[in-house]
Amino acid sequence: MAAKTGSGFSDAERQAMKARAKELAAEQRSSKKREDGEKAVRNAIAEMKGSDRTMAKRIHELVSEVAPHLWPKTWYGMPAYANKDGKVICFFQAAGKFESRYASFGFNDVAKLDDGNMWPVSFALVKLTKAEEKLITDMVLKAVS
Repeated sequence: MAAKTGSGFSDAERQAMKARAKELAAEQRSSKKREDGEKAVRNAIAEMKGSDRTMAKRIHELVSEVAPHLWPKTWYGMPAYANKDGKVICFFQAAGKFESRYASFGFNDVAKLDDGNMWPVSFALVKLTKAEEKLITDMVLKAVS
């Protein structure tokens, strides 16, 4: 478990908040160039270890293939994919980020996944097989439909 600081946030949580503040500042400075987001995502993936890196790299490929109109960017230091308005549709969170036992792939409220009164928006990932890749592909396509 991540060590807590006097503020009640763990070191990892504080780092994520600092990363988000940097991301917001960078977005304001840049003209939101797609290349900047791509570079930031690739750098974030490169900093990951083991299966986190492998899964993040494959998810980046999948999302880029099925929804090329989404812009890659980092969100709290993790790979994310945004619509034309800059709103994050989906994101990957490495297990190592918060010392979790699994990584996750999730969707924000702008994703069009609504199905009745309750639906899943985040998924635990320990391994990517063809079955998980298909589910991710299908969900991303639905989210942006």
